[in-house]
Amino acid sequence: MTYSPENLLQLVAAALFAVALVHTFAAKLFERLSHRYPSHAGVFHLLGEVEVVFGFWAIILVVSMALITGGGSALDYAESRNYTEPLFVFVVMVIAASRPVLRTVMTVVNRVAELAPVRTPLATAWLGLAAVPLLGSLITEPAAMTIAALMLAPQIFRRNVPERVKYLALGVLFVNISIGGTLTSYAAPPVLMVASTWQWDSAFMFVNFGWKAALAVVANATFATYLLRHHLHPAPPGNDSVASDAKVPLSVVAVHLGLLAGVVLFAHHPVVFLGLFLMFLGFAQAYDRHQSPLIIKEALLVGFFLAGLVVLGGMQQWWLQPIISGLSPVALFIGALGLTAITDNAALTYLGSLIVGISDPAKYMLVAGAVAGGGLTVIANAPNPAGIALLKRGFTDETVGAGGLLLGALGPTAVAAAAFMFL
Repeated sequence: MTYSPENLLQLVAAALFAVALVHTFAAKLFERLSHRYPSHAGVFHLLGEVEVVFGFWAIILVVSMALITGGGSALDYAESRNYTEPLFVFVVMVIAASRPVLRTVMTVVNRVAELAPVRTPLATAWLGLAAVPLLGSLITEPAAMTIAALMLAPQIFRRNVPERVKYLALGVLFVNISIGGTLTSYAAPPVLMVASTWQWDSAFMFVNFGWKAALAVVANATFATYLLRHHLHPAPPGNDSVASDAKVPLSVVAVHLGLLAGVVLFAHHPVVFLGLFLMFLGFAQAYDRHQSPLIIKEALLVGFFLAGLVVLGGMQQWWLQPIISGLSPVALFIGALGLTAITDNAALTYLGSLIVGISDPAKYMLVAGAVAGGGLTVIANAPNPAGIALLKRGFTDETVGAGGLLLGALGPTAVAAAAFMFL
């Protein structure tokens, strides 16, 4: 049997995508190997970085493409991909994690928590797992993930908290972020991919998805907080910028919030939000006494991960789209829920938007399944790598195990799926 270069490339791309998935699940193993073989610790540590996985295999894909179809073709493909989302996630992570923004959010959260009829640490954790994910419908999911992760890190994701507890909290956070952005039509990547094509505005999203998602978010956060109650204590003093006693002037806060709002508003126009980001960097440098170290490294790694997913995922349409187009609405919901675990949910809904004549029930089921499954793996939803990058230090070997995340997310995923299916 002979293969044309195009067919051979499709098979190679699918194989590399599968290898990247296996690599994602094996990341914790590489970290353990780095301790066992210290002479090669650097290589194993690099391969153990979850954020590096898809970028690494995307480079292998481009090199393979150059060997199979020529360097010009490989370069054309790499340049044809849309990198707006990786760039946006990088920018919004850095700004949302700045001290003025975090202190503003934490001040509001603490005031609300003090009014709650429960212990303040419980109220703070609940707000981080419920209110902030729902806030993602306004400030976008990546920004909500960044803020929630930095809020919850010193309280839940600590070395002396049992691993199973941290994986439960991580699963709830990822699922709630994925569904919490569905109250509007622009905040969740899988919704954004279809909103214009299918003419879904924010009113439509709230009526058909938003209120169901809000109920599921509240249920997940409440259940998780109850199970976490014995491990929730006030954050230790001196925790990075959030706990810093240094006051930030209102004028500095206003500039940061204004720049963040501008980035969110122009999230799909990289020329604009990159310009705003450069203004932010200049302002942060000018007033560095009101800043904590910016999370440039973490944000760059997340952007690298997502860019790699864009490159690798762009070659999977040939086998994914026939699966999506051949399913009934209920089967499509189940299929989207499962496929989201092995590919980005925005990629799934984008492929669905290309199907001519797809019915309204099928549209709903596709998006519902895609967002409900957004917490199952690190690649299931675009903000997940950001959460991994900011929270992994609290886990053994400073690595989040794919199996642990999957188990932690199963319960909240079932709650989200039930809300979209039966409410």
